[in-house]
Amino acid sequence: MVIAAPDKRAIRVTEGNIRNSSISVAGLYSFFPPDCYGEPSKGKGAGKPIRILLDGLDRTIETDIGREAKTGKPRRQFRARKWVKEFFRHHDVRAGDLLELQRVDTREYVMRLVSHPTMRAVEFFAGIGLVRLALERQGFRVVFANDIDPNKFEIYRANFAEDDFLLGDIHELSEDQIPDCELVTASFPCTDLSIAGEMKGLNSGESSAFWGLIRILKDMDARRPQLVLLENVPGFLMSHGGRDFESALLAMNELGYAVDAFFLDAACFVPQSRLRLFVVGKQAPSGQSVFGLTASALRPETLVQFMNAHPEITWDIHDLPPPPAREVSLESILEDLPDDHPAWWNQERSAYFMNQLSERHLAVADKMIQQRVISFGTAFRRVRNCRSMAELRTDGVAGCLRTPKGGSGRQILFKAGKGRYQVRLLTARECARLQGVPDSYVVPVPLNQALFGFGDAVCVPAIEWIAKQYLAPLGSKLPDQVEAYR
Repeated sequence: MVIAAPDKRAIRVTEGNIRNSSISVAGLYSFFPPDCYGEPSKGKGAGKPIRILLDGLDRTIETDIGREAKTGKPRRQFRARKWVKEFFRHHDVRAGDLLELQRVDTREYVMRLVSHPTMRAVEFFAGIGLVRLALERQGFRVVFANDIDPNKFEIYRANFAEDDFLLGDIHELSEDQIPDCELVTASFPCTDLSIAGEMKGLNSGESSAFWGLIRILKDMDARRPQLVLLENVPGFLMSHGGRDFESALLAMNELGYAVDAFFLDAACFVPQSRLRLFVVGKQAPSGQSVFGLTASALRPETLVQFMNAHPEITWDIHDLPPPPAREVSLESILEDLPDDHPAWWNQERSAYFMNQLSERHLAVADKMIQQRVISFGTAFRRVRNCRSMAELRTDGVAGCLRTPKGGSGRQILFKAGKGRYQVRLLTARECARLQGVPDSYVVPVPLNQALFGFGDAVCVPAIEWIAKQYLAPLGSKLPDQVEAYR
């Protein structure tokens, strides 16, 4: 997309431009000297080059524009592309960004990044604000947030402005309280969709808050956002044999959203095993067939089977790259507490933990103790055969953070080596780091209150990845700077 003004042109970057390292000049042909258009290949004759100063790189490149071999018409992009890739990388250019090309002389131009797109987001079931943290780090602007839990709000307001936060039940909100936005996010309660919650379903208890979201979207009518992002546990797919998931997606369809679904594990970004199911709703697409869709890392066989079994659902599947390989280790997120720190359990309590290990896990612990180096594992207590058992994990990834209901959700750290071992709970800061939260994030509450917040929250870099790879490229609303070119 090209927008004109005297001596300036604004160019909207597309996903194809990013992929091919190209800048579209279609519609800009009169903006360049006629003699800059050369033959299909430089060997047959290049055009007289123009010079472009690349803002931020402090260098000037020379380029021309070739012609199509069959038609003789100018091509849609500059001939040289290596500099485009460097310019995109330097400015972290994304699909939807606005570039400015300014003509300063007959053959002299300046290329600069005008803006990243600013998409407005509304965050329901905001919790402690980790969806907001992720979106704002990717250039989104959260204009409204809502949650019912005052304990989580205490953490939220310590880190974000509270004038755009409304504390209360989503069922009591009205659509006129919701500002205009391009994106709505909803990490609605998982209690009744998880095994721990006995999988009562989407129409029971806390998880029925999903229907409060649907009501608000319905009431917004013409103001409905272009995009909706849902997040929940894998049990959302399986609840009531898939009927809950089906009814949720059909409800989205009825509001004009075609839907996509995929799984993403926090372990791709941080040392925490936290698989979550995401649904993206997109306004007014034509929909598509999922026939022939094959299983992948993001869409496993169980999800693909559901998609193929429900052709009545309006789907719109988006190609996504494989998730990244994690670079953060478990040891790197741990606080360096001295051996005499009061967080470490005393000998009696530590021995009780060891007695809770099964024979297999105790053998693993003993091996760690005898090693000449210090190593770490994590553990949860679970009830097995009516007995409280501790299950030790030593693969360098912590278990999924959970809320400490009944005390079982508090994750344990096991440190061993050189003939010794120590045991303690993970600290609030360590739980924050397991969710990809920077240390600048304030945790002003007691440990249990913090664990409830982080146990119900999202992994920040996972949401950032979705925002960058999926949501931002779909955002079609132009930023305010475009007005200057009309």
